[in-house]
Amino acid sequence: MGNEQKGLTTKEGIAGNTKRDERGIEILHQIGKTLTSTLDIKEVLSIIMQKISELLKPSNWSLLLLDEEKHELFFEIAVGENSDKLKNMRLAIGEGIAGWVAMTGESVLLTDVAKDPRFAPRFDNVTNFETHSIICVPLRSKGRVLGVVELINNLNDEDFDQNDLTILTTLTDYAAIAIENAKYLQKVQELTIKDDLTTLYNSRYLHLMLESEMERSKRYGLHFAMIFLDLDHFKLVNDKYGHIIGSKVLKETAEVIRLELRKPDIPIRYGGDEFVVLLPETDKKGAYKVTARMRESLNDHVFLKEEGFSIKLTASFGIASFPEDTDNTLDLVRLSDRAMYKIKETTRDAIALAG
Repeated sequence: MGNEQKGLTTKEGIAGNTKRDERGIEILHQIGKTLTSTLDIKEVLSIIMQKISELLKPSNWSLLLLDEEKHELFFEIAVGENSDKLKNMRLAIGEGIAGWVAMTGESVLLTDVAKDPRFAPRFDNVTNFETHSIICVPLRSKGRVLGVVELINNLNDEDFDQNDLTILTTLTDYAAIAIENAKYLQKVQELTIKDDLTTLYNSRYLHLMLESEMERSKRYGLHFAMIFLDLDHFKLVNDKYGHIIGSKVLKETAEVIRLELRKPDIPIRYGGDEFVVLLPETDKKGAYKVTARMRESLNDHVFLKEEGFSIKLTASFGIASFPEDTDNTLDLVRLSDRAMYKIKETTRDAIALAG
């Protein structure tokens, strides 16, 4: 077969009548039923990982998903020798065999990558691995490429063949449907807990997370804090510039808040121009430092500058914490809200601590 490229866009059946082929048909049938019956993305990926290793026995293999915004592929799964070094790497659409498959939507079967100009050796250089043969197929659903699955070198020192390509193509067809279904469910679920305008979490999610975080903090003897903030004189923005500009300012406010937070922190649009931030494993002193940075960032920020505006805002902040102020979730909201209103009704543009 040399370095011949094989591009399959239709199923051709699993060739031959060997026991391996019969077992492959049976396993693929089981995989298809399992994959298309689950909406849990982690379970989908786990099944794919297990069955690819079991059926095709690659030395190394990867599942790369498409980042549509950046037009890049990233390693969602990487299995095999030194594969952990690949997890933070990305490749452009069109780069290497995987990038070419993502760009064209065609499958590739190569028995000697050294003879193919599309091969990108930089990944071998990072992992100190030597690629000889590759089989790579697109993950497609509804005419769109979601990513690719790439298998490298057979563990039995045999070349991948067309039968392997057909099995992998069939498997990825099932997998693409399952991944698309799981992503759709995830988007639907996000719509119920996220604010449409700012994409921050909404008040429904706040109450879910408060209960969870309170229980976790009590169990492990941890602190956690809540920041409540309200933009000062925001009505004047709507009155002067209109509600469309006001909405853009709120969206930009959410980004300013995000930039001051750690990954575990939870920013929430509580309603209107009110925002809440949950700070896991943070005491009141730590929460004050975060709030001070957030206040300074808001004060320094010029809103909608790129659109020709020069809008400045301040906010009033209140902080309450567990266990210093309360061990009750509703009280935590009430106390941080009350602290915020002390500022709102006096100086504005400042921070108050509950208690």
